[in-house]
Amino acid sequence: MSHADVQRAGDLPAKVDLTEGETYGWCACGRSSKQPFCDGSHQGTGLDPVVFVARKTETVFLCQCKQTGTPPLCDGSHSQ
Repeated sequence: MSHADVQRAGDLPAKVDLTEGETYGWCACGRSSKQPFCDGSHQGTGLDPVVFVARKTETVFLCQCKQTGTPPLCDGSHSQ
């Protein structure tokens, strides 16, 4: 699957509260019904979620257009 086959899940980033030390799986394919997080819908796509551990408790903006250059964080790509 190419980057062009990724589904856009939204036009704006998702504001998310992360908890320090918790593990998260950001949906990279755009198919998850639990955006911006993975629900396993990527199976068979050749794409895997971006798994990360929150370094601190904070509010972040996670990409939903799936075009970010800084996954899972939004870099403004949705506005281009």
